[in-house]
Amino acid sequence: MEMEAAKPTIKVAAICGSLRKNSSNRGLIRAAEKICAESIKGMQIEYVDISSLPFINPDLEVNGTFPPVVEDFRKRILEADSVLFASPEYNYSVTPPLKNALDWASRPPNVWADKAAAIVNVAGGSSGMRSQFHLRQIGVFLNLHFINKPEFFLNGRQPPKKFDSQGELIDPQIQDNLKAILLALQAFTLRLRGGSPSKDGNIL
Repeated sequence: MEMEAAKPTIKVAAICGSLRKNSSNRGLIRAAEKICAESIKGMQIEYVDISSLPFINPDLEVNGTFPPVVEDFRKRILEADSVLFASPEYNYSVTPPLKNALDWASRPPNVWADKAAAIVNVAGGSSGMRSQFHLRQIGVFLNLHFINKPEFFLNGRQPPKKFDSQGELIDPQIQDNLKAILLALQAFTLRLRGGSPSKDGNIL
């Protein structure tokens, strides 16, 4: 009789700062989902769509409640153990959809607080460095705990081609770099919770 597979121990909420259908940043999240499913035990990526969130407006908060779509978003963040952000850079900063999501989930009670987090970027120019640093600044107020190393900055415009026409990650080296980020996020999340992973990603 086969033993039932162990349920994932760490639930990661993955948020894409781009709403574009074939976004490379969304492709990073799909690649992260695949990596976790195939080679990182005890960790599960769950994509959290932010495209339907209304512009933040306190007038939409009635008697301490939020619009249903916002309530659902906040609940999914609250139930996650950690967060993975994948986003391009707009005008040296985070994208408007991402900032909107950050602000909605920060409304009292702040559901970002005390969670481990990681950032990956695909962008042109600076490869998203400035937006990533800006997100880290925002995270200080939100009480998010970002991993510091390894870092992940990717210039999607430089050859060789890293994504196909559908936004799927096809570069093996970048896949390895992404796995390293995920393993670091797993280790940091477990450290915050008082556990530790083995070198191959299994939970001890």
